[in-house]
Amino acid sequence: MNIGIVCYASVGGSGIVATELGKALAMRGHQVHFISTETPFRLGEFQAGMAFHQVLTPTYPLFREPQYLLSLSNTIVQVAREFSLDIIHAHYAVPHATAAFLSRQVLRSGNGGPSPKVVTTLHGTDITLVGNDPSYSQIVAFSIEQSDRVTAVSESLRASTYAELKVTREISVIPNFLDCAIHRRQSLPDLRRRFAGDNPDTKIVTHVSNFRPVKRIDLVLAIFDRIRRAVPARLLLVGDGPELGTAYRLARELGIWQLIDIVGAQEEVVPLLSVSDLFLLPSSQESFGLAALEAMACEVPVVASRVGGVPEVIEHGISGFLHPPEAIDEMTASAVALLTDPARHREMAAAARRRALDHFCVDKVVPMYEDCYQTLIADSR
Repeated sequence: MNIGIVCYASVGGSGIVATELGKALAMRGHQVHFISTETPFRLGEFQAGMAFHQVLTPTYPLFREPQYLLSLSNTIVQVAREFSLDIIHAHYAVPHATAAFLSRQVLRSGNGGPSPKVVTTLHGTDITLVGNDPSYSQIVAFSIEQSDRVTAVSESLRASTYAELKVTREISVIPNFLDCAIHRRQSLPDLRRRFAGDNPDTKIVTHVSNFRPVKRIDLVLAIFDRIRRAVPARLLLVGDGPELGTAYRLARELGIWQLIDIVGAQEEVVPLLSVSDLFLLPSSQESFGLAALEAMACEVPVVASRVGGVPEVIEHGISGFLHPPEAIDEMTASAVALLTDPARHREMAAAARRRALDHFCVDKVVPMYEDCYQTLIADSR
């Protein structure tokens, strides 16, 4: 199949999943065309079966803002015509689902023959935050309704889409996934010493995100401050975003600046997770929790908020701990209990890895997307 994948290039779950999906599809013999403003995050080195098409949005004095929707739609039309796309897969509804719909209409009017089918995958904040904003909600709902197939990354997000946008069309759940052969714990004693020092009792607590307000970096710092009072520990912060300044400020206010390592956005997180003992994700909302899944695959137990789709990933008390948002004391207690009980920690780390292997590996999830595409193509023919 010839598949066009429209995604954001920035660090974030939707872009990462779209990129990994494209790479997996190319490995399975399909031709994948990435359409984005920049080379997608984690695209990596050239791989046979993949191509990248950059969306360029020119600025003109007449326009007060860049016309991204129009330039994106135009690029999709060009790529679809040049490479005979079978599928346009829009990741993140705003405005990619709208651009996919618009480009499909142009293609239908231009050649009179079959046009690409549009698949829209909903990832989270495109529905729960941006999509239901009154400034966008009507167009987002319309674009979802007009897609040939709609998927969501969790049951929670599907329910939220029905509730908040009042759409009526069927939405299938296809979860996020990992290449579990790559996302596995590595033995990296030198890297661990780089963060933990020579004290074998020092624990490494890690948080990976795009540092948006929804990730509650303030709670990450507050929980870690309580953990380090009970057990020798250091905090590893991976990622970049608007709340990184909050992390700097709170670390100084709490007097824990010297216990924190901030390494910025990293394409390769497996080495960092491989030296971690605990993962914190006290978000106010998560439609899936991809960062938590990455940690679990690397045998890192997760303490997280019981919100959105996270309970569909983590089994409370088995592969991690879930607590209500803002429950700092409960999250701290679970974290300290794990970090001070080696046997329990090993048991939960192993269960987290099994959970990832059993439900969220590439060989289980990508065929679901292939079936979706093939059904649509067969119907059009």
